[in-house]
Amino acid sequence: MRKLLMLVVVLGLPTGAFAAGGHMSCGAVDCDRVDIDLGDQASLQRGARIFVNYCLSCHSASYMRYNRMGHDLGISDELVKEHLLFSADKVGDLMKAVMPKDDARDWFGVAPPDLSLIARSRKPAWVYTYMRSFYRDSKSPSGWNNTVFAHVAMPHVLYEWQGDQRAVLKKDKHGVEVFDRFEIERVGTMNPKEYDRAMRDLTNFLTYLGEPAKLVRYRIGVYVLIFLAVFIVFAYLLKKEYWKDIH
Repeated sequence: MRKLLMLVVVLGLPTGAFAAGGHMSCGAVDCDRVDIDLGDQASLQRGARIFVNYCLSCHSASYMRYNRMGHDLGISDELVKEHLLFSADKVGDLMKAVMPKDDARDWFGVAPPDLSLIARSRKPAWVYTYMRSFYRDSKSPSGWNNTVFAHVAMPHVLYEWQGDQRAVLKKDKHGVEVFDRFEIERVGTMNPKEYDRAMRDLTNFLTYLGEPAKLVRYRIGVYVLIFLAVFIVFAYLLKKEYWKDIH
């Protein structure tokens, strides 16, 4: 029985590496907590706009169609065409990157991955922390590095929002230099709280991309709960009728 309980506990844990204290590991740092709420439609809409404007140039979301996304997020086809349809001709097209993979491989050394399932494979906290952990690095070909993904080929496409930050190191008890904190060298167009909110919106949208059917299940779940509430009343009355002669 004890072994069975341990198996249930292990299988119930989310995948991914965890550091001491129950924190999920994000490279050189622990992952920051992020509030994922797929019921926050405004956040999902803002995240979709960020993704299309800043991510879709290089990264595809090739398992999602523009009109499916619009339907799920409460965006009409007309608004999708006007504000979100930059890399496709039709609203029913898949969300594919503008940049050809061969060109991306030549310029960055690696083709940018499809982001349809990034939040499911890496976890939302990893994505959120990654987007907030770029820092200037003169030794990197792109001029950027990341504490979550060391020597990443991707440049910081949102540096104008966040500004430039520098990674400050300290020595641990073994004398090895480890990451300590970030220091802002150039202020961006957003303050830290605004930038964190924008990255939360983007992470929220990427979480939706990983499993769009969740929104459908949420809607069905409401009706199921209503049905169960009504059913319990009738079931209780039926029970009283069957047992009235006994009690």
